[in-house]
Amino acid sequence: MKPSGICILGSTGSIGQNTLAVIALHPERFKVIALTAHNSVDTLYEQCCIFKPAFAVLMEPQAAKNLQSKLTQQGISTKVLCGLQDLCEVVSLPEVDKVVAAIVGAAGLLPTLNAIKAGKQILLANKEALIMAGDLFLATASRTGATLLPVDSEHNALFQCMPPGYQTGSRPQGVSRLILTASGGPFLKTAKSAFKEITPEMACQHPNWKMGKKITVDCATLMNKGLEVIEASKLFCFNHDEIDVVVHPQSVIHSLVEYHDGSQLAQLGTPDMRIPIANCLAWPERIASGATRLSLTQVAELTFLPPDVDKFKCLSLAYNALCLGKAAPTVLNASNEVAVQSFLQQQMCFSQIPSIIETVLQTFYDLAANSLEEILLADKLARERTFDLIQAGA
Repeated sequence: MKPSGICILGSTGSIGQNTLAVIALHPERFKVIALTAHNSVDTLYEQCCIFKPAFAVLMEPQAAKNLQSKLTQQGISTKVLCGLQDLCEVVSLPEVDKVVAAIVGAAGLLPTLNAIKAGKQILLANKEALIMAGDLFLATASRTGATLLPVDSEHNALFQCMPPGYQTGSRPQGVSRLILTASGGPFLKTAKSAFKEITPEMACQHPNWKMGKKITVDCATLMNKGLEVIEASKLFCFNHDEIDVVVHPQSVIHSLVEYHDGSQLAQLGTPDMRIPIANCLAWPERIASGATRLSLTQVAELTFLPPDVDKFKCLSLAYNALCLGKAAPTVLNASNEVAVQSFLQQQMCFSQIPSIIETVLQTFYDLAANSLEEILLADKLARERTFDLIQAGA
């Protein structure tokens, strides 16, 4: 069997590193063609030394120059490219079969869309790009024959519980409801009155998962779950009132699918991203992921709670954005990205995040989002307005 050619967008992040860990277990099945990062020279250098991709892409010219110099000194023939245009070109190389879209935030939109246009199999770990341009992604995939496979643990769980032969972008037959589970994040038992005292260090301590800072803060506000509601709506063609969220602190059940007959199918596993990554890499086959096996007797207890949308208002904001449609999801995502980054830089309080996002959403929710140009404009306006509000101390 010819190895599948892999391109990883964002190989130095958590998803990228976990993907390479799974690939390392199956060298006969996968060949790394291209690895990309923003400016993480040292980590990308180490990955190139191990996997020897044909191409590496960095976004900053000096970083690319430094990486090329280091690789040349070691006699490694990887060609280092630079910039968005090169990033968009490597995903469409004929030797690339699968593209792991793991760039965090809106920065992953254009290269992921280019991979879809090239008809590749997309392992989608960038929820923000799908939230911004989900309809465009699915319409383009339908035209080019590209396949979208969800890597997010919750959406991968839903995907695994769908009827046989199901593919994303269509309404699954016999399914009536989707149920997304949420850990509740690090502040599940923290009083809302204490939110203004939360520091970036506190917000980046997730109780179950090891992830990047941005997504970990999103889990702390429950915005991550709200974004996942929108993502599930796009991927599986469900309305907002057909998608529920339930808080499940143990993170053992990753999501459930309810069928018309009342059956609920759930996917269980340890909280390890290598499981959904392995599922997508080998789909429709199954391969070893390297993850620790789940022991229900050790877990012993599974608990479930309704989400507190008063305490975690970001979840209700996401539901509202999904209901509003048009550019509202794009605006929500853009404002959240700026707000979270500002919080991480200690420019605003944790408790201000939802109120600023709500103000921006109320301002721009009705913008059109029928084309890539309109989507990017809405994204730009929402970011500028959020930045202005933060600077003004709103």
